Amino acid sequence: MGKREDFISAINKGYTFKGDSIVLGGAMLDEQCQPDTLIKIPLKTLNRHGLIAGATGTGKTKTLQILAENLSEKGIPVLLMDIKGDLSGLAKPGTNNKHIEKRHGQIGIPYNAKGFPLEFLTLSDEKGARLRATVSEFGPVLFSKILELNETQSGIVSLIFKYCDDNSLPLLDLKDFRKAVQYSTNEGKEEIQSTYGRISTASTGAILRKVIELEQQGADKFFGEKSFEVEDLLKKERTGEGVISVLRLTDIQDKPKLFSTFMLCLLAEIYSTFPEQGDADKPKLIIFIDEAHLIFQEASKALLNQIESIIKLIRSKGVGIYFCTQTPRDIPDEVLGQLGLKVQHALRAFTAKDRKAIKLAAENYPISGFYETNKLITQLGIGEALVSALDEKGRPTPLAATLLRAPMSRMDVLTKKEIDEVLSYSSLTEKYNEELDRESAYEILCGKIEHKKNEEPEVKSRSGRGREKSKVRAVLDNSVTRQIGRTVAREISRGLLGVLGIGGKKKSTRKSYKKKGWF
Repeated sequence: MGKREDFISAINKGYTFKGDSIVLGGAMLDEQCQPDTLIKIPLKTLNRHGLIAGATGTGKTKTLQILAENLSEKGIPVLLMDIKGDLSGLAKPGTNNKHIEKRHGQIGIPYNAKGFPLEFLTLSDEKGARLRATVSEFGPVLFSKILELNETQSGIVSLIFKYCDDNSLPLLDLKDFRKAVQYSTNEGKEEIQSTYGRISTASTGAILRKVIELEQQGADKFFGEKSFEVEDLLKKERTGEGVISVLRLTDIQDKPKLFSTFMLCLLAEIYSTFPEQGDADKPKLIIFIDEAHLIFQEASKALLNQIESIIKLIRSKGVGIYFCTQTPRDIPDEVLGQLGLKVQHALRAFTAKDRKAIKLAAENYPISGFYETNKLITQLGIGEALVSALDEKGRPTPLAATLLRAPMSRMDVLTKKEIDEVLSYSSLTEKYNEELDRESAYEILCGKIEHKKNEEPEVKSRSGRGREKSKVRAVLDNSVTRQIGRTVAREISRGLLGVLGIGGKKKSTRKSYKKKGWF
């Protein structure tokens, strides 16, 4: 057989699977798409994570769109981190034209324009269902990591959490936590010191500065109620299509702490909440992180320290994480080595540093007898990519230069009117956009301080020794006791710490309130 026949045989052998799969495109040799060489990705190994890389303008986002569409068709829910704001078009059908017809004719598959079920989510002021979590749900360890505290400061945070648990003071938002820290070295200093030990004002000052820094990046909108339930990411339409949840992040590109806080919260909660799935026929959820270099280059140390272990562990829950970035070197080696699917778009060599990066990128792919990988990476056109996946037994498939299929949905953003139309059908917007500010640590501690200010001295005893005793102490004690009926006790589950190995399964704050009959 000649080179062409050998190539077709190798591709068909490497990309034929027993289980269900999705089609990315057709294999290319010598810049020509070869007949009957469909590049397929088995659903069974999609929870092994992946990478979509390439220079600006080479088609990375469209590849992400193609993957999301095909996953949705197979009944797999998808979460997209939309940093650039150009993924909303998934909700509307695409438009066929002669270029698309030519491309699909070369690949050998029909083009079917269609829209997909979409939910818009937000961490900020963008339109969509608001994602929130309470401070209590984070727990002291994870919360300390987010604030990047040292060992001493982390110990104080644990002490504050313990005090609030013991005294039925719910930590729902940053205002609650800040008030509890201030109380620990002011009005409540003697009370806390007698039971839990001394707290340094210098350390609490440092903690408060970290909290303020987090607030300035918009985290005050993230911490609070209602807590987002990750099960809502697993929605499917009646037709069986998986819902694509688009998290709109266009206004937080310069707020890495907020983004990393969200990522830690989301991944930790998914890990602690979802049951073990093992090697199922298809994943339960796929998460795409566009512009992933923003996470690894600018995010907090907490995320960088935890992402490797999360990548290793979370696949057993049936969850795959896919990073979309410009070059593989944006991803730490420890994470890159865990990624099963790699889709490499063109890279450009303008400098010696660029040429070195291309050489390193080529080494991330299986050796091929049909391509000079380091040269081919610079010659790929728009909508073309090198693909290597894992077969059903977890073995790398042959490297294939691939002519990618066109997205079925619109390759452009929705108008404001169309976004409002999508939101009008959203059940999550109605569920999560009611902002709650229940009585919690802030209000209870403020009331306690006010009572102390109004204390009156007791009449001198018969012995003539002046001793002051609060005339309202009994009333105060009863008042605090009554708060227990409306606040969270120490048994609040901190399931978000499951990924750190020190917590149990998280319960929704609102659900736990109802179960205990607290409202």
